[in-house]
Order: sequence, then structure tokens, then C-alpha cells
Amino acid sequence: MELKRKAPVRYFVLIIAALLLAACGGNADYSPKPRGYYRIVFPKKDYQAYNEGCPFTFDYPKYSKVEADRAANAKPCWQNIQFPQFNATLHLSYEQIKSKKEFNELVEDAHKLSFKHTVKATSIDEGIIAYPDRKVYGIYYTIDGNAASSAQFFLTDSTKHYLRGALYFNSEPRLDSIQPVLNFIKKDVDVMIKSFKWK
Repeated sequence: MELKRKAPVRYFVLIIAALLLAACGGNADYSPKPRGYYRIVFPKKDYQAYNEGCPFTFDYPKYSKVEADRAANAKPCWQNIQFPQFNATLHLSYEQIKSKKEFNELVEDAHKLSFKHTVKATSIDEGIIAYPDRKVYGIYYTIDGNAASSAQFFLTDSTKHYLRGALYFNSEPRLDSIQPVLNFIKKDVDVMIKSFKWK
């Protein structure tokens, strides 16, 4: 009697084992799929001139719009170039230089504000901007990593005018997801700097 009871239990265990082995078979080369991102359709590069009531002019893309900065502490000729499709803003702040001391302070502030991102940045590179024929000089800061701002710069004629720019995305900074858009907008910033003139 005892032998007859054990036989069905053995068959049951063998059937379960066979099912488990069959379920574990198949493709041994399985690996998880990489994280996916939305496909980004970039607009055609096309530029127009900014020539409003400020002491400077430059070219900016037609798929962006220039708006006056509406912050409480904003000064005249503080502008924001909005990139609505990419949820990004290039903040521009203009200052009229009144003394050599003030000029030195503005340059030092630009340096401090760029290096404020050191905590999240993997590197910060400085590039010299110099167009002597237009009296446009400055420094371009390339900020790599998951910093809030990926590109900052200042432009000056060293005597009367100073303009600072800072590019921000209105979302959590994740370089792996914004890199294609960042590269696209950086080309627009380059065009803006190369076409920049003081009035």
C-alpha cells in the first residue's frame, strides 16, 4: 500500500521538474534592452537678425523666440531666447560698463557662476572668444555632466558693453537624454556669437 502512494508522488515530482526544465530553456543570450528615448525631429537651421532697442545685434534661429526677461530683478536689455520645442532657454543679461572695477567684477562673476556647477559637472572647459574687427571678446564655458547649465559665455568690448549668456533646460539635467538637443542648440549659440555686433 505504501509503495502505491509513493508512485504518484514521484510521477508528480518528475512532471514538475520536466516542466521547469522546459521553461528555463530557450535563448541563453538574453540581455536587457537599453533605455529608449523619444525620437527627436530637428527643424531646419534658419536664422533671423535680432535688432531691437538694445546696443547689440545677433542672429538667432527662426524656431526660437526672443522675449524680455520678466524676472523681478531684470534690467533693460535682459532677454531670454526660448526654444519651446526643446524646453530650453538661453538667458541673456546685458550690463553697461561704467568703470574698470565694475568690468573686472562682471568678468569674475561670470567665472564664479560657471564654476558654481562644479558639483554636478564632470568637466568645465574655457574657450576664448575674439573678433577684434567687431570688438567682441569673451569666454565660452562648456560644462559637461548633469549640471543645470551646459553652456555659458560672456561677450564684451572691454570698455562699455558686457553681455552674459547661460543655457538652461527646463527639466531635470540628464546629459544622456538631452545630449542630441544640446549639440543642436550649441550650434545656434555658436551662430549667435559669430554674428554678434555692438551698435
